[in-house]
Amino acid sequence: MMTSSNLMKGFLAFSILYLAILVLGFENISWFLKPLLLPFLFYAVLKTNSFETKKWLLAALLFSWIGDCILLFADKGEVYFISGLVAFLIAHIFLITLFVKQKSSSIHKQYKGFWMGFGLVLLYLFGMLFLLIPKLGQLKIPVEVYAIIISLMLIESVKGVFNWNQKSNYLVFIGAVFFVTSDSILAFNKFYIPIPYASFWIMSTYLMAQFCITYGIVKMNGLKS
Repeated sequence: MMTSSNLMKGFLAFSILYLAILVLGFENISWFLKPLLLPFLFYAVLKTNSFETKKWLLAALLFSWIGDCILLFADKGEVYFISGLVAFLIAHIFLITLFVKQKSSSIHKQYKGFWMGFGLVLLYLFGMLFLLIPKLGQLKIPVEVYAIIISLMLIESVKGVFNWNQKSNYLVFIGAVFFVTSDSILAFNKFYIPIPYASFWIMSTYLMAQFCITYGIVKMNGLKS
């Protein structure tokens, strides 16, 4: 019987295999393997005991998986890219909801570390938009909305560093940073300048993001994975 812990380990092992296949250039094989990755994390969470934010984590993983599947066809037309963007937009909204609802031990919104992090996120947001807006064309508004939402997700994870008392709060924050990094590489590669081994860097940071957030939230809620 597969336990939650074994499913988490299975995700890491399968992710390493997937990335190896990707970097070796076997994209036809990696295309078929990509939809099989996130179900490991989804079922790992499903098999844990109930906790307050479990449904939001499951929803975020589900819509991320939907986005993964849709983006497999992104080269067939912009409609697939936009649809994938919408799926991940919804996933990030669920992550924001999860972070807001996650039990806090204290409120430190005035703590200088939070405001420093808040400022850095805003700097990232304005910097990205400044570079990308001239290149976006008809996708200007969808990408702007997406950039704002992922920045809000990152801000909520920064706030969690100060509001959540378990050490896994840093793991969730690291996951959020990886998620933004993955999305940023994708945007730069698509709209600004081609990046060598872009698919590898996008997916490696993305998979680390999903694992860190999922494992961090599970641990934060005092559950055995």
